[in-house]
Amino acid sequence: MKQLAISLAALALMALPALGDGARWQGAWPNTDFSKSSVDIDEILSGGPPRDGIPPIDEPRFVPVEEEDQIAASEPVIGVTINGKSRAYPLRILMWHEIVNDELEGTPIAVTFCPLCNAAIVFDRRVDGRVFDFGTTGKLRRSDLVMWDRQTESWWQQFMGEAIVGEMTGARLALVPARLESYENFKQRTGPGAEVLVPNGKHRRRYGANPYSGYDSGIPFLYDGETPPGLEPLERVVSLEDKSEAWSLALLRQKGSITTANGTVLSWSAGQNSALDTDVIAEGKDVGNVIATRNGRDVVYFVDFAFAFHAFRPQAPIHKPE
Repeated sequence: MKQLAISLAALALMALPALGDGARWQGAWPNTDFSKSSVDIDEILSGGPPRDGIPPIDEPRFVPVEEEDQIAASEPVIGVTINGKSRAYPLRILMWHEIVNDELEGTPIAVTFCPLCNAAIVFDRRVDGRVFDFGTTGKLRRSDLVMWDRQTESWWQQFMGEAIVGEMTGARLALVPARLESYENFKQRTGPGAEVLVPNGKHRRRYGANPYSGYDSGIPFLYDGETPPGLEPLERVVSLEDKSEAWSLALLRQKGSITTANGTVLSWSAGQNSALDTDVIAEGKDVGNVIATRNGRDVVYFVDFAFAFHAFRPQAPIHKPE
């Protein structure tokens, strides 16, 4: 079965045409300046859906956590707190939309999730005083979501938070600390007044289901690059904001906590489902919760698949059990 999956992925790659100078996309993206790019544009591949074929959420709806009991306690959510106000963005919803354009306590944020890389990242949507709204291009680079902004139609690499094609090429989005955590953990640490994202009624999706069943025990989609030695491509690794090094989740789980050179404390605890394991997210294997703090305050961290971290940071070491 694994060999068949590898063969199908290889055939998919062979079937995709080269982008050349971006002319192949110009008809569908007439307002994108393909003369400006910071990457080899041939690395960008069609993932299948058209522009916003995976529709972002632009009018998010929230309810108090006390009113939402459809989400299992161990289901993963992206928890964000700004100026004392907390919101949870369940992966059961983000799995189908990948981007939520929101504003929390006056801060415009984009809450993003790329299932293919397990990359849950929250950005400040402001760049040099301008507020950007983001959507999905339907394209992938190194199997990672390529976003676009509606203001300039530039393309942005989600994994790095950087514009890679178009007018905004080279611009970077500021990161917002967030936790990828179980719904129960979010509720316990935030208390009354916290909110959770719920479907807004504009889309009909199988919320709570995983359309990538079995993915995190398989092989990366549309990726033919190198994978990190000594690790399975879809093994999870933990890194910090600069992505200068990473720690395998297996190592962190083994030790329970790790203190990094800059004083960041990484800790692990059981009780969070993988969103990319079984058909039903709430039944996924327990991959646990990771927290990253420095001087008692949350800092930016990531829990990504090993192949994705290596693809964007090939020289960075990944620490793993001996």
